[in-house]
Amino acid sequence: QVQLVESGGGLVQPGGSLRLSCVPSDIDYTLYTMAWYRQAPGKQRELVASIRDHSVTDYLDSVKGRFTISIDNAKNTVYLHMNILRPEDTALYSCNANLGPLNLWSQGTQVTVSA
Repeated sequence: QVQLVESGGGLVQPGGSLRLSCVPSDIDYTLYTMAWYRQAPGKQRELVASIRDHSVTDYLDSVKGRFTISIDNAKNTVYLHMNILRPEDTALYSCNANLGPLNLWSQGTQVTVSA
C-alpha cells in the first residue's frame, strides 16, 4: 500500500526552526514531484515548496530564504527545513507526491509557532 509517512511537527517559538520529514513507501518518488503544503484554520491550502527532477525547487514567496525542501536518497526521505519561523507559519503541514493524475498525501502534522 502506497503511503507517505510524515513526522516532525510541533510547537516552536518565533525565530525557531523545525524539520519535517516525509518517507514515501511503495513508489519510485524520483519520478514524482514531491511537495509540502500547509493549511491554516479558515484559510485555503497552499503550496509551500516543491522539488522535481532531483533538484528543481519552487517556493511560496513568503517562505523563500527561510524554508528549504530537500531529498536524502540514501534515507528515502523528503525534508522541509524551516528556519526563522513566524506565527503566520502556523498550520497543518502535509507531504504530497504528484505524478500526472496521481496525487498522494501524508496524514499531516501540526506546526505551531507561538511564544
